[in-house]
Amino acid sequence: MMKTAVLASLIGSAAAFAPASTGRSATSLAGEKSQALPFLPAPVNCEGYVGNVGFDPLGVSNYFPTDYLREAELKHGRMCQLAWLGYVAVDVGVRVPGYPEALSGATSATAHLPAVEYGALGNIFVWIAIAEMTSWIGVSQMLQGSGRAPGDFGFGKGLLKGKSDAQIENMKLKEITHCRLAMLAFSGVVTQSVLFDKGFPYF
Repeated sequence: MMKTAVLASLIGSAAAFAPASTGRSATSLAGEKSQALPFLPAPVNCEGYVGNVGFDPLGVSNYFPTDYLREAELKHGRMCQLAWLGYVAVDVGVRVPGYPEALSGATSATAHLPAVEYGALGNIFVWIAIAEMTSWIGVSQMLQGSGRAPGDFGFGKGLLKGKSDAQIENMKLKEITHCRLAMLAFSGVVTQSVLFDKGFPYF
């Protein structure tokens, strides 16, 4: 009985946050199913975005601007590409000049405590905070209608010169695909290294 009451209250709470029904979603998506999850309706707010396969099982795009969600997806994907490379590089013995002696014996999985004792994480926090604050300027302008594309910080635009719209679209598709793969890959490499407690390739 208690379980039924709790379940009913949860359903009621979720319904309170459900988006209002609009004629657009009811008519344009009638019978349309998600490509990634065919048992769910296609998320209307994701239409028109490069790499859209209709994956939004929680309906997050109904509550937040899709430009902001794409910005977050690109940012986390780019960071995970760098993170995977850095994680593996440390475990295969790559060290930069001036690498602290206190961290010389640490692996990527065990570096946290020595880094805290050495004080390195404080520096990392400061640099991340600066990057977040400066990047938010562009994100804020985008959300106010500046026309800035999600994830566009002006880097590498020279590589797109002379390319057709279809070629640029293809480059964007490649980036978002690699971003999504990198997020899964970084989760996997961390899990594997901790579970097996071995260096690269972690088995």
